[in-house]
Amino acid sequence: MSNILFGDTLFIISGPCAIENKETPFLIAKKVKTLCEKYGFHYIFKASYRKANRSSLHSFTGIGDKEALSILGQIRDELGVPVTTDIHTEEEAAIAGEYADILQIPAFLCRQTSLLLAAANTGIPVNIKKGQFMSADSMKFAVEKVKSKNNNVLVTERGTSFGYQDLVVDYRSIPLMQAYTDAVVMDCTHSLQRPNQSSGVTGGNPEMIATIAKAAVAVGANGLFIETHPDPANAKSDGANMLHLDKLDELLSQISKIRKAVT
Repeated sequence: MSNILFGDTLFIISGPCAIENKETPFLIAKKVKTLCEKYGFHYIFKASYRKANRSSLHSFTGIGDKEALSILGQIRDELGVPVTTDIHTEEEAAIAGEYADILQIPAFLCRQTSLLLAAANTGIPVNIKKGQFMSADSMKFAVEKVKSKNNNVLVTERGTSFGYQDLVVDYRSIPLMQAYTDAVVMDCTHSLQRPNQSSGVTGGNPEMIATIAKAAVAVGANGLFIETHPDPANAKSDGANMLHLDKLDELLSQISKIRKAVT
């Protein structure tokens, strides 16, 4: 697992925002795995088995923990790819850790000491998403918490709050965070969210995904986080800022060329 995360090869963390059924995650995982093999990238499948951070009470939260985790495990075993999912409580760390190869800490929980330590205690690599309210330098303290128990830590940049309903990306954070963690990932989809909309549903700006991704590779990001879906308009979670699955081939082709140019 450490070779996938911390080697010289770019890795792609990609999948739907959430497990919404069995068919869609498998369709996405098969397609992205094929594309990553085509362009020489490592692939890590991502999907949330439960969505705990929702703006509206009526938003989709999941199909049930046991069923969703079982699907994650099947993708890992049948397709031979590592998987990651996010956790929100200490109890979830051990449960999700039975199915996931990486535990993801949501941005809004990146300072929760008990959660970080619970994830670290599983011995599984931990991906801490940088809070929109955190500086690159301040994230080193979250990393230190995990590293007190577990040496495999990566941090994901996902934008910084810019007013109430927008985010901006400061690419200086990538080399700054690489100084104290094992790998830095650029979240190319959530960094384009437009949160706190009056409708209660988070908006997005998916036409800028390629811009965010290409710039991140140019400045040396170790990995890219790209949520994708064959039908974003009808996805049950975060459809407004996911990349259409049909557009991923072209994007990875462009990324491959940039990666070769800068390494």
